[in-house]
Amino acid sequence: PAPTSRALLCGFLAAVAAVVTEGGRALPQLSDDIPFRVNWPGTEFSLPTTGVLYKEDNYIIMTTADKEKYKCILPLIASGNEEEEKDYKGPTPGELLEPLFKQSSCSYRIESYWTYEVCHGKHIRQYHEEKETGQKINIQEYYLGNMMRKNPLSEPDQEEKENPKESAKEIPTKNIEGQMTPYYPVEMGNGTPCSLRQNLPRSSTVMYICHPEAKHEILSVAEVTTCEYEVVILTPLLCSHPKYRFRASPVNDIFCQSLPGSPLKPHNLEQLEKQQEMMKMPFRRVKEEEMHSTKEETFSSIHKPVAVGSHQLLTVGTTHISKLTDDQLIKEFLSGSYCFHGGVGWWKYEFCYGKYVHQYHEDKESGKTSVVVGTWNREEHIEWSRKNAARTYSLREDGTQTVRMVSHFYGNGDVCDLTDKPRQVTVKLKCKESDSPHAVTIYMLEPHSCQYILGVESPVICKILDTADEYGLLSVPS
Repeated sequence: PAPTSRALLCGFLAAVAAVVTEGGRALPQLSDDIPFRVNWPGTEFSLPTTGVLYKEDNYIIMTTADKEKYKCILPLIASGNEEEEKDYKGPTPGELLEPLFKQSSCSYRIESYWTYEVCHGKHIRQYHEEKETGQKINIQEYYLGNMMRKNPLSEPDQEEKENPKESAKEIPTKNIEGQMTPYYPVEMGNGTPCSLRQNLPRSSTVMYICHPEAKHEILSVAEVTTCEYEVVILTPLLCSHPKYRFRASPVNDIFCQSLPGSPLKPHNLEQLEKQQEMMKMPFRRVKEEEMHSTKEETFSSIHKPVAVGSHQLLTVGTTHISKLTDDQLIKEFLSGSYCFHGGVGWWKYEFCYGKYVHQYHEDKESGKTSVVVGTWNREEHIEWSRKNAARTYSLREDGTQTVRMVSHFYGNGDVCDLTDKPRQVTVKLKCKESDSPHAVTIYMLEPHSCQYILGVESPVICKILDTADEYGLLSVPS
């Protein structure tokens, strides 16, 4: 539901859960996993005849704190679980994921402090690297889980093949951005001992979910209870199995009609909506033609909006940039004329190297809303790099060092209402090998109000990291 209706809807759901209809039939138990939306249609209103089903006698009377009364017609709850294809005879989910485990590939995610490493079928590690005096790298690390049996995918699938009834059992789902998404779980245990739990080993559940254009990205890492974690991985490998395909949960409308003597919509809700409209005013609105760039014509996003709704500080997106030649692309990227785009959900991001970082939202009605997160100033960055690590290194097997990541400071963004100071962002450029040489993954975090971290990973960056000077500034390879 929209934020304006959220508090009111909580009251509805609490009341509905406890109400018994006039005929004595208890209403079905409601779940947070099923999305609802409150509508205020007025007295002249006909119930929809398609989609979610309604009955005239399936209603409750709601009274607000101001004694306003509403007759709220409830939907016959739908969860969006259509009948699965029963004649599927293809590979099991474990067999579909087997190539990922056999090639021993790893996925990475940069957070504000920790980096997470998921080596599929092997281990999950979180670590932080610090460069100490004398170029020595100090690594702080924890293993969140290790694979405890040789073939992590065999046991559940073997049961499914041997016992047909097992394959009919309900597949677990997770609420991702309001949509119930089936996942295939792989348990990992025997991690680093946890001092908060009598040195019991850390453990994790890795949840693999279908996403057609993904590259096995880590969508989220969450500590669900002390030293027990859930890791969500986006992978295209599951998408050929009908039971693991991404599907949306229908939104269930609740229609609330005002009774005689009550306004069309509760007075307090009207006030709240006005306040929220006022809060949107400080954002800069930019007309579409002002933002148009010929470079945008060569950019195509193939990553559908998928993000963890409960984690407001983070979005992740993978896109494919145009098929320019590597040399041409590197020159245009470093000159700032070719910009990377990414992000999912409400905000999208534009990063132009040596120019700026913008976040923006496109709306058909109101056009494009754009916020300047940070702008480039070489002198400010050099001053910043004297106090912060502009380059971090990895150690090769032969003992030599290679640049693993460079960090750049972009300050003087739009003034933040919460701090009355300009926004600023640290851009972390990191090498990421990919099946597609022209892919880019972008993460945006906000560890402090209006102070951001933008993680940018791409095979393109792999080709120029070792050109970084002492300030982390990059150049075209010679």
